[in-house]
Amino acid sequence: MNNDYTHLGIPQSPTSSPAHRSGGTNSAGCLTTIVTVAVVLLVLAAIVAFAAIWVRNGLVEKSEAVSAQWSEIDNQLLRRADLIPNLVATVKGYAQHEEDIFKAVADARSALLAASSAPDKAAADSALDASLSRLLAIAESYPELKANENFARLQDELAGTENRIAVARTRYNEAAQALNAALRKFPESLFVPGLGLEKADYFQPPADAPDLQHPPTVAF
Repeated sequence: MNNDYTHLGIPQSPTSSPAHRSGGTNSAGCLTTIVTVAVVLLVLAAIVAFAAIWVRNGLVEKSEAVSAQWSEIDNQLLRRADLIPNLVATVKGYAQHEEDIFKAVADARSALLAASSAPDKAAADSALDASLSRLLAIAESYPELKANENFARLQDELAGTENRIAVARTRYNEAAQALNAALRKFPESLFVPGLGLEKADYFQPPADAPDLQHPPTVAF
């Protein structure tokens, strides 16, 4: 029997043609590609974001390390400066006529306390070292001063503080070197303007500083 009911006005169910099936497959393939590309881009963006955060935090940590080591230098310099008046007073009790040396030490101490930047403090610290070497050399000509317990104690405290200053100086310069190197590297250099970071000055004596391994002799 003929099942064609078109003459009765009844529409037939359309059958999928090969062309129609091919179009659907292409649409699904394009959607999959778009999703894949979007996922890849999101992953790359996340990697870049995490890398940027890591680099930025690294710069901040290096900057904080410099500040921390600088504070340690400052603390030790202040501690030594606090020892000097008692040391001078003790020496004065045996060598009152050495006013030039006492004044040089006082002036160098004042300059150190007034200095703020690393180069200025380093220069003032070097000048103070030279003045202190002259002050301590006085004891060689005054046996009673050399045997004084207070003088010996102050000398020991001063030597211990100077050792701590040397350690703090080394650590600070290492931290400054690490920061300065990072500021010049890529991609760290891209974050420098936004963080407002600047090159750290090194704490080192000026080129014309006296050789403190051989303190000047003092004639009496």
